Amino acid sequence: MAHVAVVGAGLGGVSVAFELREKLGKGAKVTVIGEGAEFNFVPSNPWVALGTRKRDDVVMPIGDFFSKRDIEFSPAGVKEIKAKENTLVLHDGGELIYDYLVLCTGPKLDFAAVEGAGPDIGGSQSICTVDHAVTSHQDYLKLCENPGSVIIGALPGASCFGPAYEYVLSLEYELRKKKIRDRVPITFVTPEPYIGHMGLGGVGDSKGLMEHKFREHGIKWICNAKVTKLIDGVCYFDELNEAGEVIKQHQLDYKHAMFLPPFKGSPAVAAV
Repeated sequence: MAHVAVVGAGLGGVSVAFELREKLGKGAKVTVIGEGAEFNFVPSNPWVALGTRKRDDVVMPIGDFFSKRDIEFSPAGVKEIKAKENTLVLHDGGELIYDYLVLCTGPKLDFAAVEGAGPDIGGSQSICTVDHAVTSHQDYLKLCENPGSVIIGALPGASCFGPAYEYVLSLEYELRKKKIRDRVPITFVTPEPYIGHMGLGGVGDSKGLMEHKFREHGIKWICNAKVTKLIDGVCYFDELNEAGEVIKQHQLDYKHAMFLPPFKGSPAVAAV
């Protein structure tokens, strides 16, 4: 009997584990190793940040869903991969020997790439995890009580941009509902060469569509932007030309900021 280990219990890990069980049948043992016992539907995190969903609405215990499909599960997380020995070392000290390994770890969020960035330090908020979204919601409530400027966007090196667009448009909508939008200037700051690039060179007419939508809702934007630091409610960033040369330096005050970070590999995978 072959033993297949799946590292990661998010959208990718859950999906592949279910398919492996269906396709391999009883001829294989499938084990999933997750970071914790909860499954988080990550696409719903922007709603949590804006208060239209609660944390409990977008997470659930995942173990029972695996056990019903004869899939073993550990919430311990992987500390080390001994690839030559086909062995995983778990954070609880246990070891797991496998025949085949599937990596669905997701990224390590690299807020450390920019001084002051990230919810742990407090320079910016995040919607990348559900707990980050909960923290962001608290910051959003402060904004509603004391309106001021907002900056949304992505840090240099980021490769995922879609959630920033979703968040900025959803935030703008919620502020209009609360009738405080006129007191909250919004600026979208991104390393993309143009709005709607998405790291993909655009999707159809995404450039024209996003520019129209941003103008329609009074959202300013600055592209080719390299954020250098976020300190004491001030965002410092350079605006670059196509050659990567600095053509202008900006300082924008803000009451609320949400930036998507660059991604690094999972430490266990990166160390192999």
